[in-house]
Amino acid sequence: MAISFDKALGIHQHTLGVRAERAEVLSSNIANADTPNYKAQDLDFEQALAGAKSRQSFALTRSHEKHFDASIDPQPGLKFRVPLHPDTGDGNTVDLQTERNLFMQNTLEHQMSLGFLDGKFSGLKKAIRGD
Repeated sequence: MAISFDKALGIHQHTLGVRAERAEVLSSNIANADTPNYKAQDLDFEQALAGAKSRQSFALTRSHEKHFDASIDPQPGLKFRVPLHPDTGDGNTVDLQTERNLFMQNTLEHQMSLGFLDGKFSGLKKAIRGD
């Protein structure tokens, strides 16, 4: 009998990828905290998760070289953040303290997803061994 990893791992495999994408976005915000006119971004978790799950189910291909490349948005759910403070004059919307807090929260949630996946794999190993 074959093991379906989609059923065995549940949603955790998808949340791990979304958390990694969000870490990249937040670290980019932190890196550009002093860049004039840089606009802070963040991922809408629900929308990004739905996009991650749908990317697994199908892929688009071009059947003719003159057709448009209709590829899927690589980061669904990526949006600009509404600034919490008034503009400082340089057009940058990054609040460094907020970004650091969100990055730390995302890191903890990423670790939690890894823990859930570790538990799922441990259960699969026990089932295969017959423990």
